[in-house]
Amino acid sequence: MNEYTTLAAVDLGSNSFKLQVVRVVDDQLYSLDTLKEPVRLSAGLDNDHQLDAASQTRALACLSRFNERLRGLPQGAVRCVGTSALRQACNAQAFLKLAEATLGYPIEIIAGREEARLVYIGVVHSLPAVTHPRLIIDIGGGSTECVIGNGMTPDVMESLHLGCVVYTQRFFADGQITRHNLLAAEITARTEAQTIAGAYTGKWTEAVGSSGTARIISDVLVQNGWAKQGITREGLDRLKEAMLQCGHQNRLDLAGMKADRKPVFAGGVAIMSGLFAEFGIEQMTVADGALREGVLWDLLGRFHHHDMRSATTTQFMRRYHVDGKQAKRVVDLALQLFSQAANQLGVDDADRTECTCHLQWAAQLHEIGLSIAHSGYHKHGAYILANADMPGFSQKDQSRISMLVKMQRGGLDKLIGQVRWGSLMHAMVLSLRLAVLFYRSRSDLSQNFNPYLEFDQDSAKIRLPATWLDANPLTAAALAEEDRGWKQVGVRLTIHRLVTDPA
Repeated sequence: MNEYTTLAAVDLGSNSFKLQVVRVVDDQLYSLDTLKEPVRLSAGLDNDHQLDAASQTRALACLSRFNERLRGLPQGAVRCVGTSALRQACNAQAFLKLAEATLGYPIEIIAGREEARLVYIGVVHSLPAVTHPRLIIDIGGGSTECVIGNGMTPDVMESLHLGCVVYTQRFFADGQITRHNLLAAEITARTEAQTIAGAYTGKWTEAVGSSGTARIISDVLVQNGWAKQGITREGLDRLKEAMLQCGHQNRLDLAGMKADRKPVFAGGVAIMSGLFAEFGIEQMTVADGALREGVLWDLLGRFHHHDMRSATTTQFMRRYHVDGKQAKRVVDLALQLFSQAANQLGVDDADRTECTCHLQWAAQLHEIGLSIAHSGYHKHGAYILANADMPGFSQKDQSRISMLVKMQRGGLDKLIGQVRWGSLMHAMVLSLRLAVLFYRSRSDLSQNFNPYLEFDQDSAKIRLPATWLDANPLTAAALAEEDRGWKQVGVRLTIHRLVTDPA
């Protein structure tokens, strides 16, 4: 994987869109530029979980400005992630097509626990090293991530359906701040947090807040003399009384308050107060790092072969008792065949590298479904990969490897409309299917086995020594059946018998 001297992260949050550009020097990150705009994406979700036109217009206008700042950076040096609002939006995929075209870079929608993991990485890199466990709380516009970890390792990760935008809309829609709606919002937040509180109680020593909600609450408490630093339970109580005296979000003219935070401040305070009560927090420090910093550190780790996705794949192999020797056989052959096909397609290095990684992970995990049942194991495996929490993987990553695992065997009709013939994805599917087919006996192949895959728009040819085919009639029959399966979807797969082995 290429290494870059400049990296960028784009966080498409439910409240704000953020862009950060950094310089890489000696494996350290130094900030070059930061942009932030209050897009309020969560405010545009209607009752049917559709992003309305107004919120999409705001988002695209922001991304157009981000595009100007990112212009010229290689695709591999930029990572863009979408969070809670895009996880919930039913029309997210249609919006993403417009968003990616406007921004000029691919956008990943990450799962809640993956967001929590990245938040933790960003926070701990901005704090002094300690030996005690920390509780990290990140209140966003549509979700709240709660993580307990020690050092650089997150141990417990959860994402709650609590967000300052969502709660402000739900409990303070008219802008009025009353004792009744403030208490109702706080109790609702406590009720949501109660579902995970048992797993967190007694497992942390220091509480840390990150992102805009924590920082603005801390600023207001400190500048009004209600806390010496950070956030305290007493300070929150005094803040809530001051908010009640103001009576309306537009009149929250408190020291330390920023105008762009007023519309979502009440919801954020209610959530923070509820979490303090439910987790038994008395004091919280506030960190500078958050999601986008975590994205940058995670991206840097990939360049140094510390890709969390590879670690997750290894963990899944252990969890589902995958036969490592068989997985390696299939991986090696699938990658060999895919490399041959990719050479003929003339694709750019970034796309080829990404597809190679996805194919390798799919091949390593192609048999995880066997832990459920042998019958239909490819379908069981695909379901696990599509729905499990997989640290490091975006929804797009999981969807792709899930599809590959599902397509390793069985009918090919489900590919129609999902895969363009003659594409890298077509080559990935074919390479994996052939590798699985050749290693059906679960034993190493003879030394004279030297396949070569010729790949074209609507056809493929696998060249094999005639002597090998004659010595393996069961595999030869399976290849003939594979050819018939591809013909049913309009693609030819020819088995070419070589009289002599290729040089």
